Amino acid sequence: MHKKIENHIPDWEKKGLEHIWLPYTQMKDASSPLPVQSTQGVTITLEDGRTLIDGIASWWSACHGYQHPHIIEQMHRQIDQLPHIMFAGFAHQPAYTLAQRLVEITPKGLDRVFFSDSGSTAVEVALKMAVQYWYNQDEKQKNKFICFHNSYHGDTMGCMSVADPDGMHSIFSRYMPKQYHMDLPNDEYSFDEFELLLDSIKNLVAGLIIEPLVQAAGGMKFHSPDILAEIHRLCKERNILFIVDEIATGFGRTGEMFACDEAAISPDIMCLGKSLTGGTISLAATLASKDIFDGFLSDTLEHAFMHGPTFMANPIACAAANASLDLFEDRSILTKISDIEIQLTKELAQCTALKNVADVRVKGAIGVVELEEITWKEIFAMRQKFLEHGVYLRPFGNVIYVMPSYTITKEELSRLTRSIFEVLSHG
Repeated sequence: MHKKIENHIPDWEKKGLEHIWLPYTQMKDASSPLPVQSTQGVTITLEDGRTLIDGIASWWSACHGYQHPHIIEQMHRQIDQLPHIMFAGFAHQPAYTLAQRLVEITPKGLDRVFFSDSGSTAVEVALKMAVQYWYNQDEKQKNKFICFHNSYHGDTMGCMSVADPDGMHSIFSRYMPKQYHMDLPNDEYSFDEFELLLDSIKNLVAGLIIEPLVQAAGGMKFHSPDILAEIHRLCKERNILFIVDEIATGFGRTGEMFACDEAAISPDIMCLGKSLTGGTISLAATLASKDIFDGFLSDTLEHAFMHGPTFMANPIACAAANASLDLFEDRSILTKISDIEIQLTKELAQCTALKNVADVRVKGAIGVVELEEITWKEIFAMRQKFLEHGVYLRPFGNVIYVMPSYTITKEELSRLTRSIFEVLSHG
């Protein structure tokens, strides 16, 4: 017998919260999540009527703001025609169109697109592609990866293995594959050491993976386009596949359409996600060069790429991504990102004089205030203080960061920067 459903709307606390397991949260003493009623532009409206300015674009994904009418319209059109079909044995025009457009706007040489359903999956696909590429060339010993301290590429097995070994996944160290973790070289001496190390392991390495220009979840660490270009050059000289994770940096976040563009490099494999659909629905893509793709062509099924997420190339998600790319065709978005960078640089500069501030840095539509030592309990308390200022910011580790939608107004952005200064000023 089914349990009777009450007609009235119960309190948020009774809507199944007791069954939810929240991400990155110690559930023993976790506070209740904020119940959201709606979103619009850069504003989150809670069920109690409060409004918040979202300063992190829903984990860096809602690049055009929430509920952009063009994206929503195209999703509605698609859902009425074809909401989903498996992408094995079938295909559809939204996926064809999106693949072609991604090839046209990404660095030259990336001309095959493998769709998946999340950023972590896109990275897993890239790692598997790299390993199997060499396997198919009968170089089975090339199955390890070079990665960097302060890196983050997702929470699944392969992704964790190429993240910072001392980060939040360290307890899984005995479970994960072993990779080559290095400091990101940043001067002549460290590049000399890096080059010697590459020479010693190049015959064992399938590829190098890097977050170009910005190591995001590892602490919003920046490096220069020259450093990125030099790492790329050294890898190409040694026949090491160069894999870029542009899930956070792609689609204008660092100031160019892709971070690789600023360094004038073309990777062998590129991972995209987050802003791919304007943050409206989950979709990811792994792009590969013709050489990588050709390495899987064979008369035997063993050499085929055996991977296929159930919802890969979901038509609704592809429609959203195509709509987002429509908006990026207006190059004024990059001008807007430049304006955001100028404003963040000017307004966050006042934080440099505050106690406990170690550094202030800005890159594109990313603003970072790095603190001296701070406990995770203090970070959680700081998140609450930002809510009291009517903004949503989610500091982690020892950084407060702003990664807003590109549609944010100057006044809304100033509210974010002002709240950071006021919270830090009053302790």
